[in-house]
Amino acid sequence: MDDNERRAAGKVTRTQVLGAAHVERVSKTATGKAAEFHDLVTRYVWSEIWTRPGLDQRTRRILVIGTLLALGRWDEFRLHARAAMTEGGFTADDIGEIILQQAIYCGVPAANKAFHELEAVRGET
Repeated sequence: MDDNERRAAGKVTRTQVLGAAHVERVSKTATGKAAEFHDLVTRYVWSEIWTRPGLDQRTRRILVIGTLLALGRWDEFRLHARAAMTEGGFTADDIGEIILQQAIYCGVPAANKAFHELEAVRGET
């Protein structure tokens, strides 16, 4: 697969996972090095990783949300939690279960913060 094929496949997957509005907004606002970065992310994250066989999109979403919670990357957590609920068929209760699972492995403070972030996202959808 060449870069153009990766780019096309990545854009499809990125749109499926995050929604067309997000992908269009990022595409329109990214310039210079940021545009190069988004192209890299589209080709490798969304094509090479998200389209690999072995894990379905639901499982990948769960892993990403749990990882972002563990790392305290709250902007990305909200992005993926919101996308899971609007594009992926997740409910707020589904996200809550991920948070409860992570509470044991990442700590109660991280889970507490994640529940606050989930409530903010829930209010947006």
